[in-house]
Amino acid sequence: MAELSLMRSAMEQYVCSANEAISLKLVKNKSDIDDDSVGFNPEYTHQIFGQNENIFGYKDLKVQLYYSAAKLNLYLGKSCTEKVDPARFDGVKADDVTRMIIEKLGIYPMDSLDQFVNTLPNESSFVPSGTLLHSFTIHKDGKERRYEIYKTDISMQGFRQYHEKLQTFLWWFIDAVSYIDVDDDRWQFYLLFEKCVIDGTSQYSIAGYCTVYKYYAYPNKIRPRISQMLILPPYQRQGLGAQLLETIYIDYRQDLDVLDITVEDPSEDFIRLRDFVDCKACLHLSSFAPEQLYQGFDDEMVTEAQEKLKINKKQARRIYEILRLRVTDESNKELYRQYRLDVKKRLNIPYQVKVMRNACHK
Repeated sequence: MAELSLMRSAMEQYVCSANEAISLKLVKNKSDIDDDSVGFNPEYTHQIFGQNENIFGYKDLKVQLYYSAAKLNLYLGKSCTEKVDPARFDGVKADDVTRMIIEKLGIYPMDSLDQFVNTLPNESSFVPSGTLLHSFTIHKDGKERRYEIYKTDISMQGFRQYHEKLQTFLWWFIDAVSYIDVDDDRWQFYLLFEKCVIDGTSQYSIAGYCTVYKYYAYPNKIRPRISQMLILPPYQRQGLGAQLLETIYIDYRQDLDVLDITVEDPSEDFIRLRDFVDCKACLHLSSFAPEQLYQGFDDEMVTEAQEKLKINKKQARRIYEILRLRVTDESNKELYRQYRLDVKKRLNIPYQVKVMRNACHK
């Protein structure tokens, strides 16, 4: 028993956190290879390494998964100070980390860092596929940074191969992810790029992307559904998610065949982003003017939000409550009471429906 306990204690020295051991990079030039500030860790690894998100068999394990910032050429390497000896632990072997990553992500990375570095001068030849929808600049750290958003689909030359590499980011940052069926031509893709200057040459760097599926809506409309949206960690908290979502909205609002826009199983972060973007848009609608908000949620709000902004009824109600709270003086007890009663009334509707159904069955 004591011997088993000692073996378990010894084996625990070879267990490390996958989230901490794995470092991803968007490499723009050779100097990024040795710049630790460029690297970022995954948010999720349980989809590859199990629920505990641990890797067994190494001490001081470091896994490098590098993407060239424009073409997304891949390098995968690892290092450690010590690897478990199966002879000491009843034949227990170390996890085959590179094989597990390669098989799960479906990638074909380079295993030579020199080979990877030699591809970087070709990054400047990359041109995004599809149609440029929007370009803008933001100011950060005293610098002006330029971004472009493109709309494309799988029929564009070279995009299928590009998307195969792009979608691998999802495993690290979206829970319960799965690859989409790109052979279905109802998928549309919106890609966000930073356009920067590297060594005097203009060059692109992928910053994020979104997939949208065009569902049918009876009798002759389509209902686009946002499926996956990701802004990569080096580009987060800069307002880029809002820029991408607003661009998608504007694109579909111009299409008379679009009924409204929905979202598939949104995360808490995306719900907040969507609410922010929709609130900004609804502030410009006459039906959402402060004096109208005090009168309560009505059909005019539903109609105007859907026809002008492609916002569905459920989301319009949510935005109404946010904006009504915004204009409600919480120090005014009567106004605040009316607001709370209005929300309570909405929350009671499912209960009232259930009571009525039960009564009908008696």
